[in-house]
Amino acid sequence: MNILISGGSGFLGSAFSDELMKRHNDTDRDLGITWLTRDSSQAHPSMINMMTYDELAQTDKSFDVILNLAGAGIADSRWSDSRKEQLLASRIKPTESLIAFIARTSLKPKLLVSGSAIGWYGTQGDKPLTESSASETDFSHRLCDEWEQLALTATEYGVPVAIVRTGVVIHPKGGMLGKLLLPFKLGLGGQLSDGKQIMSWVSRDDWVGATIFIIEQHLTEKTDTQQSDSITTAENTISSENSTSAVVYNLTAPNPVTNHTFTKDVGAWLHRPTFFTLPSPLLKLMFGEMSTLLIDGQKVLPQALDNAGYEFKQPTLKQALEQQE
Repeated sequence: MNILISGGSGFLGSAFSDELMKRHNDTDRDLGITWLTRDSSQAHPSMINMMTYDELAQTDKSFDVILNLAGAGIADSRWSDSRKEQLLASRIKPTESLIAFIARTSLKPKLLVSGSAIGWYGTQGDKPLTESSASETDFSHRLCDEWEQLALTATEYGVPVAIVRTGVVIHPKGGMLGKLLLPFKLGLGGQLSDGKQIMSWVSRDDWVGATIFIIEQHLTEKTDTQQSDSITTAENTISSENSTSAVVYNLTAPNPVTNHTFTKDVGAWLHRPTFFTLPSPLLKLMFGEMSTLLIDGQKVLPQALDNAGYEFKQPTLKQALEQQE
């Protein structure tokens, strides 16, 4: 398999690449991984090829799969007007380059897997949300939806698209948990607001495993016409004006937790107290509009993955934390 990854050196892309290389070594399959980058001198594993966006615009190479993960972190700083523009541009510009490549190349990829987030659903409290659920309009939704709609234009060139809406990814080397380790270790960890807001999370191991599962299932279905359509259902199909497949998956664990439970579980895992509470007014003062990510919950469930038969390695938060010890 030849795969092109935008955002390959990031928190998710690097873990995905490592797992593919491990499986390649275990099974001796042919594998080619290329990271799309703006700096070809960037440090990278020896088995990884590097390609700049300028090179992508001219290359005659072909790829079986494209994984589109490039994008600035939505929770890295306050949402000023300029930051909102940066968040959108960091997703749209790389995706435009990938769509231009897909339109130009004669040998089309078999699948485009394009990143998104559960923010697409907007703030809906503790209402269970699956791939067929409607959205509420807020900044997170608009950001995700514009990114998704651009990626879906690949179907106009006959390339199937799988949108992966990712929840809060749990791993101590990055993401939300990585940022919380120091304050929790210092005994300064605590719940946010009343702690009742739902957090839809996924371990990084399961994010990687589920993404590989989606790719393998789609490639198998594309080459085996006798196989039943096990991973594409009416519930996760995105309607389009052409016959090319477009589907969506929630990449979240099957057991979301409240912020109170998350706080207590992380404290217990680190053997530290969690006495503090940050009230909503203080969070709004500190983070502005971005505080919605901390105060307002979402209960997003992985119905499409469950229906397709994916088995989570770490279906509970305690299991995900214990795996990091």
